[in-house]
Amino acid sequence: MTFLVRLLISAAAVFMVARIVPGIRLGEGDHLNTPTDWMTLLVVAVFFGVVNAVIWPVVLWLTLPVTLVTLGLFVLVVNALMFMLTSRITETLGLGFRVDGFVSAFAGALLMSIVGLLLNYFVANW
Repeated sequence: MTFLVRLLISAAAVFMVARIVPGIRLGEGDHLNTPTDWMTLLVVAVFFGVVNAVIWPVVLWLTLPVTLVTLGLFVLVVNALMFMLTSRITETLGLGFRVDGFVSAFAGALLMSIVGLLLNYFVANW
C-alpha cells in the first residue's frame, strides 16, 4: 500500500512539473487524454523512483567532498542529473517524457522535491 501511495505521489509531482516547467514535456500535449499517457506518467514515476533508489546514493557518495564544500547545495545538482538520467532512460524506451536541458532539469528536480515533500506531508497527516 505504501508503494502505491508513493508511486501516485511521484506521478502527481511529475505531472505538475511537466505542466509548470518549460522544457519538460510529458507525452504530446501534457493533457493525459489517453490511457497511454497515464501509463507513461506511471512508468516515468517508477523509473524516477528506481533511479533515486539505486543510482542517487552512489552518485551522492562519489560527490560527497563537493557536497560538503558547498554545504549541501551540490545535492540540487545531483537531483537535476538524476532527473536528466530519468529523461534519457525513458526517451530510449520510447516514452514521451523529455527534459530539454540542465536548467529545465534543475528547475524540475527542485519543483519535484518541493511538490513531493508537500504531498507526502499532506498524505501522512490525512
